[in-house]
Amino acid sequence: MEQLHGNLNGLKPSQRHMLERIQRRRVATHEVVSEELATFLCQCSSEVKRQVGVMIDRAGLITHVIVGEPGRLVLPDLGRQRAGRGRLRGLRLVHTHLRAEPLTRDDLIDLAKLRLDLVAAVAMTPSGQPGQLLVAHLLPPNPQELLWRELLPEPVHHQTLRFDELVHALEDEYQKSAAATATVAVEGADRALVVQVIVPPRAHSRKGGSVAGPELPSLGSSWDPEARGAELRELCRTAGLQVLDVITQRRPEVDPRFLIGKGKLDEIVLRALQHDATVLVFDPELTPAQARAISDATELKVIDRTMLILDIFAQHAHSRDGKLQVELAQLKYLLPRLIEKNTMMSRLTGGIGGRGPGETKLEINRRRARDRIAMLSNAIDQLSSQRAERRKQRQRRNLPVVAIVGYTNAGKSTLLNTLTRSEVLVANQLFATLDPTSRRMRFPDERELILTDTVGFIRDLPADLVSAFRATLEELDEADLLLHVIDASDPALESHLASVERILRELHLENRPRILVYNKTDRLTADDWQRLPTDRDAIALSAVQPETVRPLLLAIDQALGTLPARQHWIGWTDAPVPHPPEPDEAAAAAEPTDKA
Repeated sequence: MEQLHGNLNGLKPSQRHMLERIQRRRVATHEVVSEELATFLCQCSSEVKRQVGVMIDRAGLITHVIVGEPGRLVLPDLGRQRAGRGRLRGLRLVHTHLRAEPLTRDDLIDLAKLRLDLVAAVAMTPSGQPGQLLVAHLLPPNPQELLWRELLPEPVHHQTLRFDELVHALEDEYQKSAAATATVAVEGADRALVVQVIVPPRAHSRKGGSVAGPELPSLGSSWDPEARGAELRELCRTAGLQVLDVITQRRPEVDPRFLIGKGKLDEIVLRALQHDATVLVFDPELTPAQARAISDATELKVIDRTMLILDIFAQHAHSRDGKLQVELAQLKYLLPRLIEKNTMMSRLTGGIGGRGPGETKLEINRRRARDRIAMLSNAIDQLSSQRAERRKQRQRRNLPVVAIVGYTNAGKSTLLNTLTRSEVLVANQLFATLDPTSRRMRFPDERELILTDTVGFIRDLPADLVSAFRATLEELDEADLLLHVIDASDPALESHLASVERILRELHLENRPRILVYNKTDRLTADDWQRLPTDRDAIALSAVQPETVRPLLLAIDQALGTLPARQHWIGWTDAPVPHPPEPDEAAAAAEPTDKA
């Protein structure tokens, strides 16, 4: 086992031998540090002109000897031994301060990040002898949200603090706090911190666009950080994460290693410790290198917005079509993120007799992933052919197709159920619908049509997801009319509208006839009605109130009747809430028939 750690450059053999002798020392279980060990540490520091520290376990054995710089100490990788929820690491750091300075922020950050039993600094006198002992320890969760407490300095030769009693009391409090937290936490939910990064326009060179790839949020656009933060919290809720806090940083440019600054990363680590978080959710998308660097620095699970959306799709995919498409999107996302996890992954696996380099385990995993991607792509192509055949059958029956599109959770499935009296799954979640659902409906004049519910859109929709769901999105190509449903109660209405319009343009559907529908009007107050834009043709309704959908049925009937002239078909309703139809008219307005 390596005896010395840290900055060993320039040390003489005699100095190295002197430092190696530190590990022979022992400390009583009730002492933070013995007077003898503190004196010897100060002698070593005076000799090498650098900070010298030791890690001591609870049995009083020295596990690490660390050599630093004159003003700081860089700790080695301690692994994950013992540290966990409700537990301390079982190690304490004792090191020298050459200029008798107080505990530094680096000392306290190390204490918190590594969950050390405590951190202690031996303040050296001008003569190189131990003076005051400076001690800090972590605090269990408390109303003041204090992470640590610095004790009053006391002379090394006259210590009153009993280490064993302190650490046992702290762990008892941590375990009680962990048990109490478990009773109030969302059952089965991971505890997450959300991190948003905002940079000025042109401060990055990443590819942009909702279909081409994720775009970093910028201050120069109409993008609203609060609206995006609310959407990200809703994504976390849908995925089953319990959001503890949202941290936002505005930067002149992204950090290539951590996306955020090192100081902000330390703050996030401290916040995670305060809230006992287990997951960090980043917006925007992280590069593979950034995800690895942040995970290594924080020892927390790190995901980004794209991975979060993919996870939601994986949870909600129930049909074979949906599962194949989600798996394909996940593999495309994970392929560049396959890395060597340990030395075992990098061993060569040659052929018979071991001749030739063969393939590394990493290369095998990547090749298998690429083979799986090719297989899934072929399967999805077959699905696309099957869907195309079903669409041909509809065309032979000369049934017009009306597709419901819109932002996720705008109420599209609810509207389908109301118009066709169906029982399609409806949930107050993002992306509750993944597979297109078609129903046939009949108008009073015996006109029939196919009404199709589609997957919801979202701003910065991951490119791999759009590519994987191309078979599903092909349903929109055959639509004669689009119903663009907007949640009128959402403050980000304009942003959602623009996002859907942009995606429709990228799908080459910008010229397809459409009807704009403001849904969820039952949630609007008088002020909300004034906020709604009136500069575009739209129909206001509430999908949960069947009596409000009559103007939409009339608009659909009129629009289909004018095709292919594609004239404007309906204007803004004069009254805030459409007048309900007569009972007999409402009953005859839309008669559901068999599934398409």
